[in-house]
Amino acid sequence: MSSMFLVPLAMLPSSSATDGASQASWIAFEAAFSAAFADTIAKQDKDKAQTSGQNQELPPVVIEGTQSGPRDGAGASEITPRYPETAPRPAETSTDPDAFPGPDAQIIDGRKRPDYTEPLPERIDQTNIGAVRAPPPEAFPTDQIPIPDRWRLAESLGIVKEDILDPYNQNTYKGDRPLCIPTEKEQERRRKLRDAAAEAGEEAPYGSAKCKTPKFLGLKGDDWFFVANLISDTVIEPRTFPIPVGVQTTADPDRLDVFGDTFSPVFSQTFIAGAALLKGSTAYKPPDVEYRATFALNVNYVDVPERRVLFVEPSKGSSRLDYFLGVQEFFFDYHFRNTSDRYDFDSGRIGIQPFQSDFRGFLFQDQQLGLRFFGTRDNNRFQYNLGAFMRLEKDTNSGLNAVLQTPRSDFVFVANAYRQDFLIPALTSQVTVVYNMNREGGDIEIDDNGFPVRPALLGTLRGRDYDVVYLGYNVDGRVGRINVTGSFYWALGEDRNNFFTDRPADINAQFAALELSYDRDWIRLRASGLYASGDSDPYDDKETGFDAIFENPIFAGADTSYWIRQTIPFAGGGRAVSVNGRNGILNSLRSSKEQGQSNFNNPGTMLLGIGADFDLTPDFRISANANHLWFEDTSTLQALRVEGSIPKDIGYDISAAAIYRPKANQNIVFRLSGAALFSGDGFRDLFDNLGQDRNYYSILANVILTY
Repeated sequence: MSSMFLVPLAMLPSSSATDGASQASWIAFEAAFSAAFADTIAKQDKDKAQTSGQNQELPPVVIEGTQSGPRDGAGASEITPRYPETAPRPAETSTDPDAFPGPDAQIIDGRKRPDYTEPLPERIDQTNIGAVRAPPPEAFPTDQIPIPDRWRLAESLGIVKEDILDPYNQNTYKGDRPLCIPTEKEQERRRKLRDAAAEAGEEAPYGSAKCKTPKFLGLKGDDWFFVANLISDTVIEPRTFPIPVGVQTTADPDRLDVFGDTFSPVFSQTFIAGAALLKGSTAYKPPDVEYRATFALNVNYVDVPERRVLFVEPSKGSSRLDYFLGVQEFFFDYHFRNTSDRYDFDSGRIGIQPFQSDFRGFLFQDQQLGLRFFGTRDNNRFQYNLGAFMRLEKDTNSGLNAVLQTPRSDFVFVANAYRQDFLIPALTSQVTVVYNMNREGGDIEIDDNGFPVRPALLGTLRGRDYDVVYLGYNVDGRVGRINVTGSFYWALGEDRNNFFTDRPADINAQFAALELSYDRDWIRLRASGLYASGDSDPYDDKETGFDAIFENPIFAGADTSYWIRQTIPFAGGGRAVSVNGRNGILNSLRSSKEQGQSNFNNPGTMLLGIGADFDLTPDFRISANANHLWFEDTSTLQALRVEGSIPKDIGYDISAAAIYRPKANQNIVFRLSGAALFSGDGFRDLFDNLGQDRNYYSILANVILTY
């Protein structure tokens, strides 16, 4: 440790001296200071030499001073130490801060300098708060080269091998890779690859074959994708339900009652083929352009024990084999613009397209001809739909769209808006307004089996025009640990002709449905409730029975439920009319859900139910449901049946289903379900059967294969 050099205060010249005396004092002080400084330097050098093993004497340091004037200006003294020629001189140092090299972070390979912190990268201002900072440029490797076709790199490296029949691995026909566009440049590039492989005696590499995309499509760019899908849907369904006996003739001579046997098996096979052509990188943003077409071929067979159930002609038998080809999708989708850097967008779609007005399909869920504008805002937290639809005729036995028939004079206009985290976080709210304008009062429509469907054979049998507006609020999400799904509708409008009075009537009906569920590990427990108002006085000028446009509810067991799956004919009160519709929950008294008109003179529906889903393994689930159903008001049934009192109790609907997905996805799905209706007083008052059984059953075996 070097010693400090201290200067006694007495040696400093006084600041009060005159200029001459002061100058002399400074000269004397400098001489004394130089001598003392020289002695100190010599002593320190001697100590260092002894420490390093050098005991030789170092030459003395001579301090030379020159007088150049006062200390504060010209003439100040300069003191310069002088070393002998043989003495080593100390290394010169610079006072320029830029001359000093910065600290070295790594002075030895593999080791870092202690207490050294590398400087931070330049500040980056982010508009998306909470996002992860982008890596600095030095984080990316520099030894990579661009690949002309990155989509087919995995195939070129031999990681996967494309198989048109394999829907799981990369497949061009599943939209995993863009189509090859046959431009001259691309064709020339591929030809050179083939020629080079031929000269080398090697097999042509993957991606060198000629582009076979048809030129007449006029595709440009390298971001066109083709998606093909094939679905096979097989249903075997034995069931029992109240089957009326034909009036003119019967299957057996002893069938003299109103109802006969109950057993009826159904077989249905549907093949669905679809294709879509899309432009754009749809993995993270909506497609710029989309063309889509989907066709469905259905073959169905049904057998019943009575005549005039399947055909209006008594001469025809009690079984039917039918088939039909329908167009379920045929639309063009155009992406107008992106409205944010998170790909919020505005798009339009025209053609036959699927649409669902709420979360569970209570009001309108169908594939109809229409024009729709839709989009998102606020990072997809806000969504909107504006649509207008003209309903197509349906095939009677398959329910598929019959595009070769004239569209119906039944129009649906929709405006809705979704907002995530509205009211409370994790809850999505939807507000909707749906206007149904029906102008089929002058139509007479006969279905494919010969039964009239418009107007329905109820009351005065006259046609109807009506206008009805549905105001709705729907919610889906969770409140804490409780999952919540709810729908609330208020129907307001006018029926031009009440089939009970032949007078106009005001429509004022309500609907509410709520499902609460709780997840605990692999179990989900559910509780359901539904209310649809009924008409309390069919002869007044008000219709208060709620009816939907085209329902297909995923609720209270869905098509596993007996009441939702089966159609119950309303024998004795109307001809070719059912209490409820297939895959429908409302007691609407319509001739057909597919071809009939909405009816607001109905008894309404009430339901309370519980259920549970058990995910025993990732690919195997068991579901169970128990529902209790009532008519909300039986005044309409009493008027049509000419009965004084009909109880409200429909009965208990108990069902269970097992679903097995061997690949843990939706490509292969096996489902087996069973349901039973334990009829209540109201149902038994309306319906009976030859064996006087109080309970009715249905079994559903379903296999779905998807490519």
